[in-house]
Amino acid sequence: MDNIDATQDKRLFLIDAYAMIFRGYYALIRNPRLTSKGLDTSAIFGFTNSLIELIRRERPTHLAVVFDVGEASIRTGDFSEYKANRSETPEAIQNAIPYIHRILQAMHIPILGVPGYEADDVIGTIACKAEKEGYTTFMVTPDKDFAQLVTDKIKIYKPGLKGGDIEILGVEEVKAKYEIEDPKQVIDFLAMMGDSVDNIPGLEGVGEKTAMKFLKEFGNIETLLANTDKLKGKLKEKVEASAERGILSKKLATIICDAPIEFHQEQYDLETPDFEKVKEVFDEIEFRRLYENLYRAFATTSPGTVVIAEVDITVAETPQQKVAQAVGQLDLFATYEELDQATSTKSTIEQNDHLYQFIDNPKAQKILVQNLLKQKVVCFDTETTSLNELEAELVGMSFSYKKGLAYYIPLSEDQGEVLQTLEIFRPFFEKEDLIKVAHNLKFDYKILQRYNITVKGAMFDTMIAHYLLNPDGRHGMDYLSEMYLGYKPVSIETIIGKKGKNQGNFRDADLRTQTDYAAEDADVTFQLYELFAPQLKKENLEDLFFNIEMPLMEVLAKMELAGISLDEKWLAQESIDLENDLKQLEAKIFELSGEEFNVNSPKQLGDILFEKLQLDPKAKKTKTGQYATSEDILQKLASKHEIIKHILEYRTYQKLKSTYVDALPSQIEKTDNRVHTNFSQTTAATGRLASVNPNLQNIPIRTLRGQQIRGAFVAGEGKKIISADYSQIELRLIAEISGEDNMIKAFQNGEDIHASTAARLFDIPLEEVSKIQRSQAKTVNFGILYGQGAFALAEQTGLSRSEAKQMIDAYYATYPKLKEYMAEQVKRAREIGYVETILGRKRHLKDINSNNFVVRGHAERNAVNAPIQGSAADVVKMAMIKIQKELEKEKLKTRMLLQVHDELVFESPVDEIEVATNIIKMEMENAIETQVPLLVEVGVGNNWLEAH
Repeated sequence: MDNIDATQDKRLFLIDAYAMIFRGYYALIRNPRLTSKGLDTSAIFGFTNSLIELIRRERPTHLAVVFDVGEASIRTGDFSEYKANRSETPEAIQNAIPYIHRILQAMHIPILGVPGYEADDVIGTIACKAEKEGYTTFMVTPDKDFAQLVTDKIKIYKPGLKGGDIEILGVEEVKAKYEIEDPKQVIDFLAMMGDSVDNIPGLEGVGEKTAMKFLKEFGNIETLLANTDKLKGKLKEKVEASAERGILSKKLATIICDAPIEFHQEQYDLETPDFEKVKEVFDEIEFRRLYENLYRAFATTSPGTVVIAEVDITVAETPQQKVAQAVGQLDLFATYEELDQATSTKSTIEQNDHLYQFIDNPKAQKILVQNLLKQKVVCFDTETTSLNELEAELVGMSFSYKKGLAYYIPLSEDQGEVLQTLEIFRPFFEKEDLIKVAHNLKFDYKILQRYNITVKGAMFDTMIAHYLLNPDGRHGMDYLSEMYLGYKPVSIETIIGKKGKNQGNFRDADLRTQTDYAAEDADVTFQLYELFAPQLKKENLEDLFFNIEMPLMEVLAKMELAGISLDEKWLAQESIDLENDLKQLEAKIFELSGEEFNVNSPKQLGDILFEKLQLDPKAKKTKTGQYATSEDILQKLASKHEIIKHILEYRTYQKLKSTYVDALPSQIEKTDNRVHTNFSQTTAATGRLASVNPNLQNIPIRTLRGQQIRGAFVAGEGKKIISADYSQIELRLIAEISGEDNMIKAFQNGEDIHASTAARLFDIPLEEVSKIQRSQAKTVNFGILYGQGAFALAEQTGLSRSEAKQMIDAYYATYPKLKEYMAEQVKRAREIGYVETILGRKRHLKDINSNNFVVRGHAERNAVNAPIQGSAADVVKMAMIKIQKELEKEKLKTRMLLQVHDELVFESPVDEIEVATNIIKMEMENAIETQVPLLVEVGVGNNWLEAH
């Protein structure tokens, strides 16, 4: 790669604005960056971060940013289809442009553009004029078209991607890349092969390889077209037939170098920004850390005192600001993917000042413990032989209470000796008023619990803290370290190898390697704590964090360690029964289709349904050209043919068999013959818990076959299963939160809410409500909750669209406060960008002010539904904490085993059942104070099916 000589005093950088803005936006597409009001600032952030990084890295003497202005009429006049296939610019980018303009103006960076001409033409014109003045011009763009402009004094400066370095393309690089003699031949290359991005047609039948071959043989498109007699067969015909198109393509692909714009070099001088104005814009769009980066980019001395345009600015060396010294440091709680790789150089253990020590003798370990006990906050981490907490052995522990300082305690292979060492550290783990920090603390808690060490007192999990601050983001420690600390931790795979059967064991690594890896984890996590703790306070999330999520982490750890017994014989019989059911269904499907085929093949199924049975003349096809047969598509066809219901049933049974009935026995732990699921607190953005390895929350219980699987979950000897389930918790909570009097009264009077709603909708006495009317009212009750309109309601109830609309109107007339609440939620979300649950859990809605009505409609439905779902999650979590506390206080042996949506499952000795069910029902129904009674149904049985 070329190196830029920063001593040259005539280095002009011309930035292709839209190319860089799109690049920043799409780098963040999976985890968009939002303000607290939901404004998507990914494009602004990506562009600005790249700009600052460019200035810091290259220190240009001259700089300008070039935009497209209006339609490129200079080319559409020749070819109306030019760029016609481009999709509309994403709304977030359209919204970003005014902010980017304001930032550039505040930074005194010229904004260029000529109506009717493309940014490429303006860049080409300025570059050519600057070359005559002795400037070296760097065109900052990933766009290959610019290669035609490259000379000894004009180069492409291509930003790196996915961790790659920047690439500078000069004459030799362009010649090598395209296998040509002169960069200008790039125009002929584009003219021959065309360009789908710009909709340049090119020559028919000519792709990249053929274009390169032609250039070697003929040099340019004109010579090629004058010598088509040297071509053969179909290619000759195609090239000759599209000759005119090829000449037009060359004109379209040629960047114009005489656009009506002058090069006045003094306008391009890189000046000192108006920092106050930049800060104004940054504050408005919540770029908290980028401002420090801007200072550093213009700094001429090392950090400490920064000299900027003869003004001294003292930079306080706070931990947070030290963090910000990392190159390309990001704003706190920015989430992005490749952008960070593309624009920053992360520090690693080699460059970082640190003191990581191992302490392997008991006397020194005791001194360390005395030191740890004097601290207010200490981060700890465990290293183990496995990620399965039930079989993992401890290999070591690390501790940190100051950035750059950490200690590692290697542990013996002899488990007796491990217990002796852990006794030295017991006072630390059990000290109540010492905040113990870890990332994914539940893992360490469970490991230590197996060694008879209970972590007590104040705890802080950095993974859960980040989840509350940014529920839609990613929460892994390495990712957060790179995002917020600009630091890339040592990868475990570099020590033990990649995942798979040949992966090694951490215990086999040498002591220095173990120390560096483990101590670094504790150090990094401590630094994340220093960032996240004040942010939780600022966002009013401390109560939710310390009173719900952290106590719940302990409850979940105990549930996961307990596990639940499985009856393997039950599952074996269920597998046989399902196999028989599948064969019968298959026979019925073949009978209805009139032929045998592979029901599991979407292609064959699509052909039967849409070619042979002609169920939908407008049937959609996938990218591969076969008919789409997803569940939602089949559901809509259910009324068209009897075969559909059998296919849907077949799929349900097959999933039950493969995902649960046949898979669960393999997940029984040999140590205790029980299945131990993992409950994740940081997966669902709504606040709901997720169950993984195995997922026990997705067993479909609406079918008898699905319910049967629950029969395999059994109580141990002398015990029973207790199931406690909230009744209609979401409807009760929407009544509570909205203050809807009619709904509240119905619940307080113990009425059947669906029958009560039907009586009001149809204006009849409660006792006269028919089953169909109750069913329709139930559909509306839940439909309104999920923001369903008349079209969806009509599909579900069998009513006409106008009847469904009348029913929705009648519903809102029946429950006027509910309608007011829903409108208010949307209005408030538009103003502040998020909604909250009963306990203050936040859900950011980035699309709430979108101009796209489909996207906006989805966000509006979330504005109503997220607080309800999230509040239900809050209530269940609060109940779990209270029940666990009460069971322990009463010294009962009853154990909480599972949480599935609004249901809790327990295992209880027979003699404790009465007292346990009373505690469970009491604590669940009084989890939080409400006007609307929270009703809980409790059942007892030998297995989960009997109990529910």
